[in-house]
Amino acid sequence: MGRVYNFSAGPAALPVAVLERARDEMLDYQGSGMSVMEMSHRSKKYLGIIQHAESMLRSLMGISADYEVLFQQGGASLQFAMVPMNLISDPKGQTADFILTGSWAKKAMKEAKKVFSATRVAASTEDCNFTRIPTQDELRLNPDAVYVHMTTNNTIFGTEFHYTPDTGKVPLVADMSSNVLSRVIDVNRFGIIYAGAQKNLGPSGVTVVIIRKDLVGRNANMPVMLDYKAQAEEQSMLNTPPTYAIYILGLVLEWVRDQGGVAGIEQRNIRQAERLYGVIDASGFYQCPNQKDSRSRMNIPFTLSKPDLTETFLSESNKAGLVTLKGHRSVGGMRASIYNAMPDEGVEALVAFMLDFERRYG
Repeated sequence: MGRVYNFSAGPAALPVAVLERARDEMLDYQGSGMSVMEMSHRSKKYLGIIQHAESMLRSLMGISADYEVLFQQGGASLQFAMVPMNLISDPKGQTADFILTGSWAKKAMKEAKKVFSATRVAASTEDCNFTRIPTQDELRLNPDAVYVHMTTNNTIFGTEFHYTPDTGKVPLVADMSSNVLSRVIDVNRFGIIYAGAQKNLGPSGVTVVIIRKDLVGRNANMPVMLDYKAQAEEQSMLNTPPTYAIYILGLVLEWVRDQGGVAGIEQRNIRQAERLYGVIDASGFYQCPNQKDSRSRMNIPFTLSKPDLTETFLSESNKAGLVTLKGHRSVGGMRASIYNAMPDEGVEALVAFMLDFERRYG
Protein backbone atom coordinates (compact mmCIF):
# COMPACT_ATOMS: atom_id res chain seq x y z
CA MET A 1 0.00 0.00 0.00
CA GLY A 2 1.19 3.51 -0.77
CA ARG A 3 0.69 6.56 1.43
CA VAL A 4 -2.73 6.72 3.07
CA TYR A 5 -4.72 9.67 4.34
CA ASN A 6 -4.25 9.41 8.10
CA PHE A 7 -7.08 10.94 10.14
CA SER A 8 -5.59 9.87 13.49
CA ALA A 9 -6.16 12.11 16.51
CA GLY A 10 -2.50 11.63 17.40
CA PRO A 11 0.23 10.82 16.76
CA ALA A 12 -0.90 12.41 13.55
CA ALA A 13 0.18 12.85 9.96
CA LEU A 14 3.31 14.87 9.22
CA PRO A 15 3.84 16.94 6.06
CA VAL A 16 5.27 14.76 3.30
CA ALA A 17 7.87 17.44 2.52
CA VAL A 18 9.15 17.18 6.09
CA LEU A 19 9.36 13.40 5.95
CA GLU A 20 11.22 13.56 2.65
CA ARG A 21 13.75 16.05 3.97
CA ALA A 22 14.28 13.97 7.13
CA ARG A 23 14.83 10.93 4.89
CA ASP A 24 17.43 12.80 2.83
CA GLU A 25 19.27 13.98 5.95
CA MET A 26 18.95 10.74 7.89
CA LEU A 27 22.48 9.40 7.39
CA ASP A 28 24.36 12.67 7.00
CA TYR A 29 22.98 15.88 8.47
CA GLN A 30 24.46 18.86 6.60
CA GLY A 31 27.87 17.32 6.08
CA SER A 32 28.32 16.17 9.67
CA GLY A 33 28.70 12.54 8.58
CA MET A 34 26.10 11.40 11.09
CA SER A 35 22.39 11.42 11.79
CA VAL A 36 20.86 13.98 14.15
CA MET A 37 19.92 10.96 16.29
CA GLU A 38 23.63 10.24 16.80
CA MET A 39 24.68 13.81 17.49
CA SER A 40 25.77 15.18 20.87
CA HIS A 41 23.19 17.62 22.16
CA ARG A 42 26.09 19.79 23.31
CA SER A 43 27.65 19.99 19.87
CA LYS A 44 27.68 23.21 17.89
CA LYS A 45 25.71 21.57 15.10
CA TYR A 46 22.90 20.48 17.41
CA LEU A 47 22.80 23.78 19.31
CA GLY A 48 22.06 25.34 15.95
CA ILE A 49 19.11 22.96 15.49
CA ILE A 50 17.44 23.67 18.83
CA GLN A 51 18.07 27.41 18.65
CA HIS A 52 16.60 27.49 15.13
CA ALA A 53 13.49 25.65 16.34
CA GLU A 54 12.96 28.19 19.11
CA SER A 55 13.57 31.12 16.77
CA MET A 56 11.09 29.76 14.22
CA LEU A 57 8.42 29.20 16.88
CA ARG A 58 8.88 32.72 18.26
CA SER A 59 8.57 34.18 14.78
CA LEU A 60 5.48 32.18 13.76
CA MET A 61 3.57 32.73 17.00
CA GLY A 62 4.79 36.24 17.80
CA ILE A 63 6.36 35.20 21.11
CA SER A 64 8.04 38.17 22.77
CA ALA A 65 11.14 38.30 24.94
CA ASP A 66 8.80 38.36 27.95
CA TYR A 67 8.35 34.61 27.53
CA GLU A 68 10.59 31.58 27.89
CA VAL A 69 10.26 28.81 25.30
CA LEU A 70 11.04 25.35 26.65
CA PHE A 71 11.24 21.95 24.96
CA GLN A 72 10.16 19.37 27.52
CA GLN A 73 9.49 15.65 27.73
CA GLY A 74 6.60 13.76 29.30
CA GLY A 75 3.85 15.05 27.03
CA ALA A 76 1.10 17.50 27.95
CA SER A 77 0.12 15.07 30.71
CA LEU A 78 3.27 15.91 32.66
CA GLN A 79 2.37 19.60 32.37
CA PHE A 80 -0.87 18.85 34.21
CA ALA A 81 1.36 18.41 37.27
CA MET A 82 4.23 20.77 36.44
CA VAL A 83 1.99 23.81 36.08
CA PRO A 84 0.47 23.70 39.58
CA MET A 85 3.72 22.57 41.18
CA ASN A 86 5.62 25.51 39.68
CA LEU A 87 3.01 28.22 40.23
CA ILE A 88 1.99 27.42 43.78
CA SER A 89 3.62 29.00 46.80
CA ASP A 90 1.07 28.15 49.52
CA PRO A 91 -0.81 24.88 48.86
CA LYS A 92 -3.11 25.37 51.83
CA GLY A 93 -4.18 28.89 50.99
CA GLN A 94 -4.28 28.91 47.19
CA THR A 95 -6.52 27.44 44.53
CA ALA A 96 -6.85 27.34 40.75
CA ASP A 97 -9.84 27.57 38.40
CA PHE A 98 -10.61 25.03 35.68
CA ILE A 99 -12.84 25.30 32.64
CA LEU A 100 -13.99 21.74 32.01
CA THR A 101 -14.72 21.07 28.35
CA GLY A 102 -13.58 17.47 27.96
CA SER A 103 -11.56 14.54 29.25
CA TRP A 104 -8.15 16.21 29.12
CA ALA A 105 -9.37 19.26 31.03
CA LYS A 106 -10.71 16.94 33.72
CA LYS A 107 -7.38 15.13 33.90
CA ALA A 108 -5.54 18.44 34.30
CA MET A 109 -7.78 19.32 37.24
CA LYS A 110 -7.33 15.87 38.77
CA GLU A 111 -3.55 16.33 38.82
CA ALA A 112 -3.83 19.84 40.26
CA LYS A 113 -5.93 18.49 43.14
CA LYS A 114 -2.83 16.60 44.27
CA VAL A 115 -1.03 19.93 44.69
CA PHE A 116 -3.70 22.38 45.84
CA SER A 117 -5.85 21.85 48.91
CA ALA A 118 -8.80 22.84 46.73
CA THR A 119 -9.59 23.43 43.05
CA ARG A 120 -12.60 25.16 41.53
CA VAL A 121 -14.72 24.47 38.47
CA ALA A 122 -15.17 27.84 36.79
CA ALA A 123 -17.46 26.32 34.15
CA SER A 124 -18.34 22.88 32.82
CA THR A 125 -20.30 21.47 29.89
CA GLU A 126 -20.19 17.88 31.08
CA ASP A 127 -23.96 17.89 31.54
CA CYS A 128 -24.36 17.89 27.75
CA ASN A 129 -21.48 15.43 27.16
CA PHE A 130 -19.14 18.29 26.28
CA THR A 131 -20.95 19.14 23.03
CA ARG A 132 -20.33 22.87 23.42
CA ILE A 133 -17.91 25.46 24.79
CA PRO A 134 -19.07 27.69 27.67
CA THR A 135 -19.41 31.39 26.89
CA GLN A 136 -17.51 34.14 28.66
CA ASP A 137 -20.67 35.01 30.60
CA GLU A 138 -20.84 31.47 31.98
CA LEU A 139 -17.38 31.61 33.54
CA ARG A 140 -17.45 32.00 37.32
CA LEU A 141 -13.88 33.02 38.00
CA ASN A 142 -12.11 33.49 41.33
CA PRO A 143 -10.10 36.75 41.20
CA ASP A 144 -7.72 35.28 43.79
CA ALA A 145 -6.96 32.08 41.85
CA VAL A 146 -3.34 31.26 41.08
CA TYR A 147 -4.32 30.57 37.47
CA VAL A 148 -7.22 29.62 35.21
CA HIS A 149 -6.76 26.48 33.13
CA MET A 150 -8.38 25.77 29.77
CA THR A 151 -8.05 23.20 27.00
CA THR A 152 -8.33 25.16 23.77
CA ASN A 153 -9.39 22.23 21.58
CA ASN A 154 -11.03 19.02 22.74
CA THR A 155 -9.69 16.13 20.71
CA ILE A 156 -12.16 13.50 21.90
CA PHE A 157 -15.37 15.53 21.73
CA GLY A 158 -14.53 17.78 18.79
CA THR A 159 -15.14 21.21 20.29
CA GLU A 160 -12.89 24.25 20.27
CA PHE A 161 -12.67 27.68 21.87
CA HIS A 162 -13.17 30.35 19.23
CA TYR A 163 -12.46 33.10 21.73
CA THR A 164 -9.83 33.67 24.43
CA PRO A 165 -11.39 33.90 27.90
CA ASP A 166 -10.89 37.15 29.77
CA THR A 167 -9.46 36.17 33.17
CA GLY A 168 -8.51 39.64 34.36
CA LYS A 169 -5.24 39.68 36.29
CA VAL A 170 -5.27 35.91 36.85
CA PRO A 171 -2.84 34.11 34.47
CA LEU A 172 -4.55 32.01 31.81
CA VAL A 173 -2.93 28.61 31.28
CA ALA A 174 -3.81 26.78 28.07
CA ASP A 175 -3.30 23.23 26.89
CA MET A 176 -3.04 23.79 23.12
CA SER A 177 -1.86 20.32 22.22
CA SER A 178 -4.38 19.75 19.44
CA ASN A 179 -4.73 23.18 17.84
CA VAL A 180 -1.43 24.98 18.38
CA LEU A 181 -0.29 26.74 15.18
CA SER A 182 -3.67 26.06 13.55
CA ARG A 183 -4.94 29.61 14.05
CA VAL A 184 -3.56 33.05 14.86
CA ILE A 185 -3.58 33.81 18.61
CA ASP A 186 -2.27 36.58 20.83
CA VAL A 187 0.30 34.87 23.04
CA ASN A 188 0.28 37.88 25.35
CA ARG A 189 -3.21 36.89 26.53
CA PHE A 190 -1.74 33.78 28.18
CA GLY A 191 0.50 33.12 31.16
CA ILE A 192 1.46 29.63 30.00
CA ILE A 193 0.82 27.74 26.78
CA TYR A 194 1.82 24.10 26.52
CA ALA A 195 1.39 21.60 23.72
CA GLY A 196 2.41 18.04 23.00
CA ALA A 197 3.98 18.00 19.56
CA GLN A 198 2.32 14.92 18.08
CA LYS A 199 -0.63 16.63 16.41
CA ASN A 200 0.50 19.89 14.77
CA LEU A 201 4.15 20.37 15.73
CA GLY A 202 6.00 17.16 15.00
CA PRO A 203 6.46 13.63 16.36
CA SER A 204 5.65 12.47 19.86
CA GLY A 205 8.36 12.88 22.47
CA VAL A 206 8.67 16.66 22.79
CA THR A 207 6.33 19.15 24.44
CA VAL A 208 6.54 22.89 23.91
CA VAL A 209 6.04 25.16 26.94
CA ILE A 210 5.71 28.92 26.49
CA ILE A 211 5.77 30.63 29.88
CA ARG A 212 5.74 34.28 30.86
CA LYS A 213 8.93 35.06 32.71
CA ASP A 214 7.25 36.50 35.79
CA LEU A 215 5.67 33.06 36.39
CA VAL A 216 9.04 31.31 36.46
CA GLY A 217 10.63 30.49 39.79
CA ARG A 218 7.60 30.91 42.06
CA ASN A 219 8.24 27.64 43.89
CA ALA A 220 11.78 27.37 45.21
CA ASN A 221 11.38 23.74 46.32
CA MET A 222 10.91 22.05 42.98
CA PRO A 223 12.67 18.85 41.86
CA VAL A 224 15.19 20.14 39.36
CA MET A 225 13.87 18.27 36.32
CA LEU A 226 10.34 19.63 36.96
CA ASP A 227 11.46 23.19 37.63
CA TYR A 228 10.68 25.72 34.87
CA LYS A 229 13.36 28.03 36.25
CA ALA A 230 16.07 25.38 36.07
CA GLN A 231 14.92 24.31 32.61
CA ALA A 232 14.97 27.88 31.34
CA GLU A 233 18.42 28.59 32.79
CA GLU A 234 19.80 25.54 30.96
CA GLN A 235 17.89 26.23 27.72
CA SER A 236 15.92 22.97 28.02
CA MET A 237 19.10 20.94 28.31
CA LEU A 238 19.41 19.99 31.96
CA ASN A 239 19.73 16.51 30.54
CA THR A 240 19.63 15.13 27.01
CA PRO A 241 16.51 16.54 25.33
CA PRO A 242 14.49 14.60 22.70
CA THR A 243 16.97 15.68 20.04
CA TYR A 244 15.45 14.09 16.94
CA ALA A 245 11.89 15.15 17.82
CA ILE A 246 13.08 18.75 18.19
CA TYR A 247 14.85 18.52 14.82
CA ILE A 248 11.64 17.34 13.14
CA LEU A 249 9.69 20.06 14.96
CA GLY A 250 12.03 22.62 13.42
CA LEU A 251 11.38 21.20 9.95
CA VAL A 252 7.61 21.37 10.55
CA LEU A 253 7.93 25.01 11.58
CA GLU A 254 9.80 25.77 8.35
CA TRP A 255 6.98 24.05 6.45
CA VAL A 256 4.38 26.20 8.25
CA ARG A 257 6.34 29.30 7.29
CA ASP A 258 6.30 28.17 3.65
CA GLN A 259 2.50 27.73 3.74
CA GLY A 260 2.05 31.42 4.47
CA GLY A 261 2.67 31.17 8.19
CA VAL A 262 -0.02 30.57 10.78
CA ALA A 263 -2.43 32.92 8.99
CA GLY A 264 -2.11 30.89 5.79
CA ILE A 265 -2.55 27.62 7.66
CA GLU A 266 -5.62 29.01 9.41
CA GLN A 267 -7.36 29.84 6.15
CA ARG A 268 -6.73 26.33 4.85
CA ASN A 269 -8.03 24.83 8.09
CA ILE A 270 -11.21 26.92 7.87
CA ARG A 271 -11.75 25.82 4.28
CA GLN A 272 -11.24 22.13 5.02
CA ALA A 273 -13.45 22.14 8.12
CA GLU A 274 -16.25 23.98 6.33
CA ARG A 275 -16.07 21.47 3.49
CA LEU A 276 -16.45 18.48 5.77
CA TYR A 277 -19.07 20.00 8.07
CA GLY A 278 -20.99 21.12 4.99
CA VAL A 279 -21.35 17.54 3.79
CA ILE A 280 -22.45 16.39 7.24
CA ASP A 281 -25.01 19.18 7.70
CA ALA A 282 -26.48 18.75 4.21
CA SER A 283 -27.19 15.10 4.90
CA GLY A 284 -29.76 13.33 6.98
CA PHE A 285 -27.47 10.31 6.91
CA TYR A 286 -24.58 11.89 8.85
CA GLN A 287 -24.81 13.88 12.07
CA CYS A 288 -22.34 15.92 14.12
CA PRO A 289 -23.31 16.01 17.82
CA ASN A 290 -21.78 19.39 18.61
CA GLN A 291 -23.22 22.87 18.79
CA LYS A 292 -22.26 24.68 15.59
CA ASP A 293 -20.53 27.65 17.22
CA SER A 294 -18.36 25.30 19.30
CA ARG A 295 -17.21 22.94 16.57
CA SER A 296 -13.53 22.13 16.23
CA ARG A 297 -11.61 22.72 13.02
CA MET A 298 -9.17 20.00 14.01
CA ASN A 299 -11.30 17.04 15.18
CA ILE A 300 -14.65 16.40 13.51
CA PRO A 301 -16.82 13.67 15.06
CA PHE A 302 -19.81 12.33 13.15
CA THR A 303 -22.25 9.45 13.46
CA LEU A 304 -24.59 7.62 11.12
CA SER A 305 -28.38 7.66 11.17
CA LYS A 306 -28.02 3.88 10.85
CA PRO A 307 -25.51 3.05 13.61
CA ASP A 308 -25.33 -0.60 12.58
CA LEU A 309 -23.44 0.56 9.47
CA THR A 310 -20.59 2.09 11.48
CA GLU A 311 -18.28 -0.92 11.21
CA THR A 312 -19.03 -1.19 7.49
CA PHE A 313 -18.10 2.47 7.04
CA LEU A 314 -14.84 2.01 8.94
CA SER A 315 -13.92 -1.16 7.08
CA GLU A 316 -14.62 0.25 3.63
CA SER A 317 -12.97 3.60 4.31
CA ASN A 318 -9.86 1.82 5.56
CA LYS A 319 -9.68 -0.20 2.34
CA ALA A 320 -9.99 3.08 0.44
CA GLY A 321 -6.87 4.43 2.18
CA LEU A 322 -8.77 6.63 4.64
CA VAL A 323 -7.45 5.34 7.95
CA THR A 324 -7.90 5.84 11.69
CA LEU A 325 -11.43 7.23 11.44
CA LYS A 326 -12.92 5.35 14.37
CA GLY A 327 -14.47 7.70 16.91
CA HIS A 328 -13.62 7.73 20.59
CA ARG A 329 -15.81 5.51 22.74
CA SER A 330 -17.12 8.60 24.57
CA VAL A 331 -18.77 9.81 21.36
CA GLY A 332 -18.94 6.78 19.09
CA GLY A 333 -19.20 6.81 15.31
CA MET A 334 -16.33 8.35 13.42
CA ARG A 335 -13.83 11.14 13.99
CA ALA A 336 -11.83 12.83 11.26
CA SER A 337 -8.80 14.67 12.64
CA ILE A 338 -7.67 17.19 10.05
CA TYR A 339 -4.61 18.79 11.56
CA ASN A 340 -2.29 21.18 9.71
CA ALA A 341 -0.56 18.47 7.70
CA MET A 342 -3.77 17.09 6.18
CA PRO A 343 -3.76 18.08 2.48
CA ASP A 344 -6.89 19.28 0.70
CA GLU A 345 -6.77 16.07 -1.32
CA GLY A 346 -7.27 14.03 1.86
CA VAL A 347 -10.40 15.94 2.84
CA GLU A 348 -11.76 15.69 -0.70
CA ALA A 349 -11.11 11.94 -0.74
CA LEU A 350 -13.04 11.56 2.53
CA VAL A 351 -15.91 13.71 1.24
CA ALA A 352 -16.12 11.66 -1.96
CA PHE A 353 -16.19 8.43 0.05
CA MET A 354 -18.88 9.75 2.40
CA LEU A 355 -21.12 10.84 -0.46
CA ASP A 356 -20.69 7.50 -2.20
CA PHE A 357 -21.31 5.56 1.02
CA GLU A 358 -24.52 7.49 1.62
CA ARG A 359 -25.63 6.85 -1.95
CA ARG A 360 -25.09 3.10 -1.51
CA TYR A 361 -26.43 2.64 2.01
CA GLY A 362 -28.60 5.66 2.78
